[in-house]
Amino acid sequence: MNAQSMTSDVSRLKTKVIKVSIGEFLLLGLMLFGSAGTLSWTAAWVWLGILFIISIPMVALLLRDDPDLLRERLKSPIQADQKGWDKVLLTVLLTLMALWLPLMGLDAVRYHWSHMSLGLQLLGTIVLCLSMYVICLCFRENSFLAPVVKIQTERGHHVVSTGPYSHVRHPMYSGALLYFPGTALLLGSWFGFAMGLVLGGLIVLRTLLEDRTLQSELPGYAEYASKVKFRLIPHIW
Repeated sequence: MNAQSMTSDVSRLKTKVIKVSIGEFLLLGLMLFGSAGTLSWTAAWVWLGILFIISIPMVALLLRDDPDLLRERLKSPIQADQKGWDKVLLTVLLTLMALWLPLMGLDAVRYHWSHMSLGLQLLGTIVLCLSMYVICLCFRENSFLAPVVKIQTERGHHVVSTGPYSHVRHPMYSGALLYFPGTALLLGSWFGFAMGLVLGGLIVLRTLLEDRTLQSELPGYAEYASKVKFRLIPHIW
């Protein structure tokens, strides 16, 4: 591919990323504010702001340094070469997440079922920021962070053992386990917190199944797993 073609390809990718990002933020806003029945929900604006402030620079860096990973992340969550069990598990996970945000709007704002202190909401903000930081480290370190479980032979898939991967084998999932409770606390929803525990359980299940797949199919992963013994939480599991 010549320089002109590469520039054109990156330009198309940039346009697609902008469109997808705008669509995702509009959808997230609709889920939250639509279920809440009002735009006067400070916590939701803070949550969206955190996602925007952290994700936009991260996407810009990927456009510059790792456009192939960005292309991979933009693919469908259901793919032909994806593991069958992951198609089922990811469908369940994404469906519950689509219900999770509206539930918190109904709970915390429209019907006021939950009552949460400002201190806990501030704690949630800190936990959410920490989760996003961990996830960003994973994107910086691992060029094979596909949204689905598969061995990316065509992209030269190999073991990544640096950065957060030197501490746990699935640090992005570690970030997700912080993301769910952090979001629920920030938005002030105990129902959301409870549902976040369910989502976290599905993440743990996916971690187990993905780890088995990598150990049996990705060259060098079994040796890596013998050195980095913890899957999600350092010194615990």
